[in-house]
Amino acid sequence: MSNTPDFDLKRLAIPAYGPSLLFGVAEGAMLPVVPLSARDLGGSVATAALMVTLLNIGSLLFNVPSSVLTAKYGERHAIIGAAAVGALAAALCMTANSLVLFGIGAFLMGISGSVFMLARQSYLTEAVPARYRARALSTLGGVMRVGMFLGPFIGAAAMWVWHLHGAYAVCVVALVVAGIAGGTLQDLPAHSTESGADPSTVTVRGVARDYKRIFLTVGMGILLVAMIRATRQAVIPLWAEHLGLSAQTISVIAGIASGIDMLVFYPAGKVMDVFGRRWVTVPSMLVMGVSMMTIPLTGGAVPLCIVACVLGFGNGIGSGMVMTLGADFSPSVGRAQFLGIWRELSDAGATLGPAVLSLVTAAAALAAGIVVSGVFGLLAAAVMWWSVPRKEHGPPHAQDSKLCSAEGNSPDATSRA
Repeated sequence: MSNTPDFDLKRLAIPAYGPSLLFGVAEGAMLPVVPLSARDLGGSVATAALMVTLLNIGSLLFNVPSSVLTAKYGERHAIIGAAAVGALAAALCMTANSLVLFGIGAFLMGISGSVFMLARQSYLTEAVPARYRARALSTLGGVMRVGMFLGPFIGAAAMWVWHLHGAYAVCVVALVVAGIAGGTLQDLPAHSTESGADPSTVTVRGVARDYKRIFLTVGMGILLVAMIRATRQAVIPLWAEHLGLSAQTISVIAGIASGIDMLVFYPAGKVMDVFGRRWVTVPSMLVMGVSMMTIPLTGGAVPLCIVACVLGFGNGIGSGMVMTLGADFSPSVGRAQFLGIWRELSDAGATLGPAVLSLVTAAAALAAGIVVSGVFGLLAAAVMWWSVPRKEHGPPHAQDSKLCSAEGNSPDATSRA
């Protein structure tokens, strides 16, 4: 019987999950008011939409540089830096007196999110043993969801005092505290170079070349996952408006669906750890795909709410699966670069999904666009079934916790003592 202590996720509650919760609160408070602020500065509706798009563009363009920065300076410094840049970006948006300055702030916020999300994923991949990986990363995704859920309410309360500036003030404060909490992360030991690979010589291009088969198989599944997840955010309010429902009713439906989404993230992670990734990735996409395709069949608030809840359940059980699969397939040396490309695929899907929805809706009808969006989920399920290894094969890169290794109480450290 092993006398080594078991790993406890609670030890990461404040240093790892605390900043994620606060970052979710910051984004949740800021995102709803970005288009409103753009309109206040004299922008058209199209310009307001562009300001929101700049957030995604900043993230999309900076995923690969984020990986380089994280690899060079480490996850702890990357998280602190991302929080600082995000706080400055929110402050710039709050004080901007022109659309140009406001756009710069939105773009910088996208960059901040890119660095932060890559660094937190990379850190947990290293710090948590492979047998707890899915639970750790699904909890990370769930905590972010909770923050995004709470953020608009906290921002709304602040706006009673300071109009739109209040939401940005909440964002600034949340990110400053997130940076302070991130500073408590314990630095992890450097990778050994027993395989002969020198971490300083690893390049993004080299990683893309060496792991192109993974990016062209599982990576395409990740792109499809991101496509249906992104379109889900637009489909429910668009169809609700098509049915003539009020803004209040639409908000209630979205809120209930978000609540269902948040309730199932930890059980989903445990299922992935115990039974294998396929047991979550495939059902999640099947549920999302079928429920998405069912939306055009709804004719009122109650049926739409039921379908939205099923859609939220499908998304919720898939919490953390993109990060988990990225962690599973990423190499020890070159992990940050690998995850940067992985996030690039995810962000590309998040950009393509709404674009396809828009094109199909313009060419045919909203119902047709929604059905095509549902097909993304079915295709993702097929790719996941074909490309994700079965449980008995285990994660491609199983490991013990480097956090435990740093403290000298991992199973490997004990056996060598």
